[in-house]
Formats: sequence, C-alpha cells, structure tokens
Amino acid sequence: MKKLVITEKANAARRISTILSDGKSHSKSNGGVTVISFTNNGDEYDVVSLRGHIIELDYPEKYNDWSASSPVDLVYAPQVKTIRVKSIVNTIKNLMDSADEIIIATDFDREGELIGMETITAVGADMSKVKRAKFSALTKMEVENAFANLVLPDERLANAAEARQIVDLSWGAVLTRLISLSAGQVGKNFMSVGRVQSPTLKLLVDRNEEIAKFVPTPYWKIVGKFGMLAFKGVHEEDPFWEKEKADAVLKKCKNVKSGTVKSFDRSMKEEFRPAPFDTTAMQVEANKIGIPPATAMKLAEDLYTGGYISYPRTENTEYPKSLGIRSVLEKLKESDFKDEVNEILSQETIIPSRGKRRTTDHPPIYPTAAATSDKMKGDKWKLYELIVRRFLATLGPNAEAEITKCSIDVNGETFNADGYVLKKEGWKKYWKKYMTIANTHIPPLNVGDDIDVRSMSMDEGETKPPYRYNQGSLIQEMDKLGLGTKSTRHDIIGKLYSRNYVQGNYMTPTASGIALTKSLEKHGGGIAEPDMTAKLEADMLKISSGEKMLSDVVEESQRMLHAAAVTIDEQKVAIGDEIKNALKSQQFIGICPNCGNNMTIKKSRNGNFIGCDGYPDCKCAYPLPRSALIQTLETKCEVCGLPQLKVIRKGMPPQTVCIDPKCESNTLKTHLGKCPTCGKGTIRIMYSKAGKRFAGCSSWPECTQTYPLRPKGTVTATGKSCELCGAPIIAMGDYEECINATCPSRSKK
Repeated sequence: MKKLVITEKANAARRISTILSDGKSHSKSNGGVTVISFTNNGDEYDVVSLRGHIIELDYPEKYNDWSASSPVDLVYAPQVKTIRVKSIVNTIKNLMDSADEIIIATDFDREGELIGMETITAVGADMSKVKRAKFSALTKMEVENAFANLVLPDERLANAAEARQIVDLSWGAVLTRLISLSAGQVGKNFMSVGRVQSPTLKLLVDRNEEIAKFVPTPYWKIVGKFGMLAFKGVHEEDPFWEKEKADAVLKKCKNVKSGTVKSFDRSMKEEFRPAPFDTTAMQVEANKIGIPPATAMKLAEDLYTGGYISYPRTENTEYPKSLGIRSVLEKLKESDFKDEVNEILSQETIIPSRGKRRTTDHPPIYPTAAATSDKMKGDKWKLYELIVRRFLATLGPNAEAEITKCSIDVNGETFNADGYVLKKEGWKKYWKKYMTIANTHIPPLNVGDDIDVRSMSMDEGETKPPYRYNQGSLIQEMDKLGLGTKSTRHDIIGKLYSRNYVQGNYMTPTASGIALTKSLEKHGGGIAEPDMTAKLEADMLKISSGEKMLSDVVEESQRMLHAAAVTIDEQKVAIGDEIKNALKSQQFIGICPNCGNNMTIKKSRNGNFIGCDGYPDCKCAYPLPRSALIQTLETKCEVCGLPQLKVIRKGMPPQTVCIDPKCESNTLKTHLGKCPTCGKGTIRIMYSKAGKRFAGCSSWPECTQTYPLRPKGTVTATGKSCELCGAPIIAMGDYEECINATCPSRSKK
C-alpha cells in the first residue's frame, strides 16, 4: 500500500520519517519540494511537509485600496482563500494520485487540524482515503502508536480554527482601517487594532492610570527583636496609620528590657506540589528566568520537534493515566538530572500532582527524552531544564515546614512573631532553583516565660501602587479573562511592542497606545472591553464540541463588529483628533535651538533620530541613544539648555541625559580617560546595536581601540591611568580596576 503523509513543518517530517523507517529514509526533490520516502512493514511512504498555512485567507484584490470603499463595508465583504505555496500543493497532487491512503500528521490542535484539512481540500483529495495521525510527542512510541491507530479528521476542530481566521481577519481589517484613516496614519505607520489586541492594551492602559492616580499613604511599624536569636516581632497594630500612635507605642516600649510570652504555638504544615505545566504556566515561569513568552514558545516548538518535550500548546494540567511516568523517568537517567530521577524512582509509589484543568487533546508539558547541558546550550537548555524540573517537582513528595506563631507582651503592648523552618524539602528540592526559601527560627518558648527585648525600632514606609504587568503576568491575566488562546497570546503581546503601543519589560503604554485605547473606550462601541472578545472565544470553542455551527459564530461576530464599526465611523473626526494630538506629543522632544521649530523623533533607514521640523531649511539633528528605552521629559539640560531624555537600559539604573551627546553633562558621565593607543581621543562608554556596552575611542574610525565592559553596574571615571598599560582606571561602585581586560594588573587580582 502507498501512503502519503502530510506534516506541518520540515523538522517534524524528518523526525516522523526517521522513527517509522528506523533511520532508513531517503530524500528527493519533486518539483522543488523535498519528499522523504521509506518503506515500513511492506508499505511505501512519501512524506511532504507544509510551511504552516500554505492557504491564505484574505479579501479580494478590489478591497486592497483603503480609500476605495468604506471600512464598514468590509464587515460583510466576502473572504477568499488563495494558495500561497503552489509548489507544495502541486507536489501533493502528483503524489496523491498513486496513494492508497493520505495521512494528516500536522500538530494535533485546532490550528493543525485546519492546516491539514484546508490542504486536503485545496488538492481535491478523495476524503475516503484521508486519515489522521494523533500524537502529543514526537517520540518513537507515540508516533508508532499514532500511525498504527489512525482516526478520521475532526472537521469540527478545523471549523473552530477557521472561524477564528474569519473573525480575526474581519475585525482586524475593519477596525485597523477605520482608526488608521481617522488618524491619518496609513502605509507603514498604520494604527493596528484587533479583537484581542485592543482589550489587552486596555489592561495596560488601565493599570498605567491606576499607577498615575495612586497617592501613597505613609505608615509606621514598630518592630522588636527578642531572645538570643533576635527574632523579629511586629506590633499587633500593623501598620500604624497615625504617627502619633506609633510614637506613643515606641516610647512606651523603647527602654523595656524584657517581655512575657503570651502565646506560643508550633505546628507542621504540608506544602503541596505545583501543578503540571500547561502553556500559560510554562510561559509565565520562563519569563521569570529571562525568556520572553514569544521566545519560549519558539524554543518549546524546537524542543518538541526535536523529540525532547511533549506538545507545548496545551491547557491540560493533569497527566493522563496512559502516560508511562516511570518510562519517562528511565529515559531521563541519561540526562544531567540522573541523581534527582533516581530519588523519584526510589519512592514506593509515584502519584503526580494535578491541576484544575483537564482536557483530552494533549497532556501537560513534560520531557520526552534526555538532554545534557554540554550538548544543548543557551536559552534552549534553560527552558528544557525548567520543564524537567517542573516535571520532577510534580512527582516528588509534598514538602513539610514547621510553622511557629508567638505573641509577646512588652509593657502592655502585644508583638507577634512568625517562624518558618523547612523540615522536609520534598518537591522543593527539584524546584528550589526557581524559588527563595527563607527560614526564620524561633526557639521553644512557654506561656509566661520572660524573654529579653534586644531592641525596639520604628520602620517607616508608604503604600505602593499596583505593579505594572510584565509579559508573564499579562499572559496570566489574558488567560483569566479569556482573551486569545494559548497559541496566540504571545503574538498579541508582540504586536503591542511592534506597533509602539507599549515599551519596557514592565509594560508601559506609550502616548499613542493610551490615546488609541481612550478613543476606543469613548467611541468604540465596547470593542476595548474583554467581554465581547471572551464571548466570541467561548463560542468558537463550542464549534469544536458541536454546540455551535461555524456559520452561526461568524454571523454573530459580523453583527457585533458592524454595530461597533458604525459607531466608530460616525465619530471618526473626534477619534482622529485625539490620536493625532497624542502622536504629536509622543514624537515631540523640545524646541530647536537654531530656528525655534519643534524637535521631533524622525525615522530613517539607519534608525530613528531627533530632527528639526524646519528641515531642509534647518538641519539641526541629534542621534537617539542606541538600544535603549527612551522616554521624553519636560526638563532642560542645565549646561546647554537643550531638552533631556530618560534612558533606560537593562541592568542599569535609568539615566537623564541631554539630547546632545557632545554636551559636557553627557561627556562627564561617559568619558573615562585618554586613549592610550592614539593619544588624541578619549575612551568613552558606547553601545552596540544589540545593546551590548563597551568602551571605545572617540577618534574612531581613525583609532579602533575598544575595551569590553561588564554588562551591569555603573561605570565611572577615576581620572587615573594604569601604570602597566596606560589604559584608564575605572570605578565600579567602590571597586577600581584597569579597563583593559588583558592588563597584567587584572590577571594579578
């Protein structure tokens, strides 16, 4: 029997072929497309890989001209599918004529089902020949089992994904055109608006507003230290909102030498294991160790197709009973985690933890093969280790901690102390790399015991505003509100950055992001609220379960979109004015010192810069600091009077700088000393396009002398030169060293 297998990506095609052929497959070119062939149990296989979606959904060409028709007309406009990669379609057509069976082996989720089904439809395949291979990991056992137990394709699952395509295209196109045309932002500068993107941006804008409006409230704490261990106890009125009360308590207790134990309780607390990884939890934890969600998903995809982890797009937090946990652990004995694995295997029983979500499509994310840090490097290893350690943590025993609660009377005032001592590491032994465990010891005490008061002090503080979202916490909130899916949330966040709606690791909305959101709140007919999007998300899920039809969900979406689009169109003048004013304020830097025109941020092929609006009559311009987050300020440089910027770089405190890099206010901070190579230039702090900090000569390109700098910490000049090599001596805090990393003085230290 001849079988044609269609996979989603080339590396999946190679791995499946290697598994089913025992490494005896061979490749050939068919019309410029790679076809992998092999024989298995007397059957002949041809494997062709797609490139994700090779069928593109869009509007007919006549709708490409934004000015030709009203964006409102797009709501009910037809959408057409076109073949994006004809060579692959032609190759599949050629091979399917002689195939007795066509097997869809794309990723088993909504998107993968649609990719497979739309390809089958495009080539006009006989559906009676079409089967589906379902697998959650590209391991030998999973793949062989999937191909031995083929099922029929799930059209409802594909329809759910197609509904998302149709809905997202219409919402994105209609809203983006309406807002962009209103604001006069067309071409490359268009204003992106979307069904999920806009409510997500509103979360950030709302949080920014909370922070801006927040008024800190001062408070005071009275803290005592007690006994030989000097453990801390805090006054029961914690905190004091009136300083007079705090002062009175401190005065009353300040010079007291001993207190009396009022109560003492010690108990054991069981600390339960974390739930297995679903996609959201994996992205959140990866973000904590410096891997952004989009990068984490790309790396997870690579690990999956390489056979190292299970399918990374899942909402399941309960391992299925069919998962051979012991066999997975046996494989991991060949990894860097051999000792930890043997500990888990030595348990009498291995019963994994369970989360609150249970689905039947894919298991939680778990390791499927061993890897070692000497062969797998960088962020890929960091993510693999994170997944392995989470897997081990879900299988380890619960941890146990000793909890102590004690109250002490000091001259009529009560102080409470809490103790925590981890007694049994349990699962924390495997996860402690990603957590902080702080033990606080309180010695055994009896009620009525006298105890020394070692000190009594007052701590002053103030309430803090809510935290800004980072990418991890934003994904959690999107998941909670039903915004987007496990597969799309990281892409939505990427769009917010690429359209310059937000900046920074702790996501701060820009003026344009704020203006867009405020306009949509006032004039957008509810599209900035999460409720509308969440309802559509829920309805699309119901398609896959058979509770809703694709056509019903699309029609409902069109009604909702049309009502919002009409509202926006009627108020487009007000929307346009609001956004235009915001864009001007975002780009405005200050007044040109030469002609009095505005200085604004300009774009060029070589990057953005600050230029005068009076160009070409006035050519005054300044470079923007490289590889940094820039925020405009209303302050002026005290040295030259030019506008200032706030510059934020990773690993360094924010700096306020003059826009003129040659201004003395800047050179005093960046110039470190004379260049020992040319004797003319000055060694100064510089930044590469990638944001890497180094020191180089100001006489470049005539002098090419450079020195690497430590990536974090503030570097300052000392005015000294090295006695051995002549390079500048720099200070890193209280520590001084020669800037030349190869200098003998550095090697001696």
